Amino acid sequence: MFEKYKTAQKRFWHPMGPPTPGNNGDTLIITSSDGNYVTDVDNNRLLDGVGGLWNVNIGHNRVEVKAAINKQMDELAYYQMFDGIAHPRVYDLADKLIEMFQPEDMSRVLFSSGGSDAVETALKLSRQYWIAAGEPKRTKFISLRNAYHGVHMGGTSVGGNNVYHMNHGPLLAGCVQVDTPWLYRNPWDCEDPEQLTKHCIRQLEEQIQFHGPDSFAAFIAEPVQGAGGVIVPPDSYWPAVRELLNKYNILLIADEVVTGFGRSGCMLGSRGWGVVPDILCLAKGISAGYIPLGATVFNKRITDAIENSQDFSGMIMHGYTYSGHPTACAAALAVLDIVEKEDLPGNAKKVGAHLKEALLPLVEKFAHLGEVRGKGLMLALDLVVDKATREPVNPMEGYANRIAEAAKQNGVLVRPVGTKIILSPPLTLTIEEADKMAAALEIAFSSVN
Repeated sequence: MFEKYKTAQKRFWHPMGPPTPGNNGDTLIITSSDGNYVTDVDNNRLLDGVGGLWNVNIGHNRVEVKAAINKQMDELAYYQMFDGIAHPRVYDLADKLIEMFQPEDMSRVLFSSGGSDAVETALKLSRQYWIAAGEPKRTKFISLRNAYHGVHMGGTSVGGNNVYHMNHGPLLAGCVQVDTPWLYRNPWDCEDPEQLTKHCIRQLEEQIQFHGPDSFAAFIAEPVQGAGGVIVPPDSYWPAVRELLNKYNILLIADEVVTGFGRSGCMLGSRGWGVVPDILCLAKGISAGYIPLGATVFNKRITDAIENSQDFSGMIMHGYTYSGHPTACAAALAVLDIVEKEDLPGNAKKVGAHLKEALLPLVEKFAHLGEVRGKGLMLALDLVVDKATREPVNPMEGYANRIAEAAKQNGVLVRPVGTKIILSPPLTLTIEEADKMAAALEIAFSSVN
């Protein structure tokens, strides 16, 4: 049934890769999925160590979600939310999110179609907040190097990896970046967590003072950097950031697109450090990949200023055709019910710790594995030429791809990203499956030069 696709000409481009003409590049064609496994066109059943793309948190083919989607499709597949129009599911999902994030004093939701939309919404509405609050000069954003905040122009501009910048400049003005709190690689060659936090906070404050505190709308960051390499900050970092932002009255936007709904071992990545953001960017895990959906959630401080504005700064001149899509909302409600009932954040914490412990011995065993790091079920294997200098492998030489291919030959799908292997399996992963993943990677490193 699927055989024709193995030789079919490609009339599409893959995201984040070279536009290989025709069908000259290797293509892994996934044809079906169930639980924590996917099946390819050659009928190979593979443990999904990628989790779709950080997002299939509840596993594939869940009957509860499919039933919710079918029920909603029979009732109302789609209608728009412009002009004061709504539908039952958008009420239900907004209520659910505000209830879930009551500890963060969240008050309102603006829905979208995915993570890039959610970030763009956060950037624009943070500027609107300051206009409504009487400080219209607060337009700048400060963010971290190595950050990934999606592919819209705003998200690209605050992103911290130049490969996303090179073909799309000039970017948004007024975006300032500071160093990431990365113990393995940082400009101070610092391996002490507390000292690294002090270096990073000092640099952040210097930049705020240099540009002027009253010029900044917000600081945006991922609680754990995902695409940048699963960079887990020291425990003291996020509380120190929140304290500094409070000092200068700068908003905190938490990009929880990857970390939201359990992946880092907490319902929110920021909550894992006891930090309360002003704005949450959500996607991926909110609907677990079943239907595209994004959401930006605002605290009471922001919503009060905008809703009580007496001029045009109280108008929400932003939104999408698919904001609050009924079928997507229905899927999300079913997904979040599973996340809570099955305590998937707790499972991510337990199984993620087990997987990390199973992988750590490989660092001593293999010359090109520099570090294993992660939090919950988001982990990275850092690939190096030399462990002493920590020089990364040359991504153009394809070492990560060869490791991933060898793991696939042993029944596990992992994601090669330049100089790293990224693991982001469903949060339903079992201890036994984590052991299978670690074993496949050990064989892969043993077999690849």
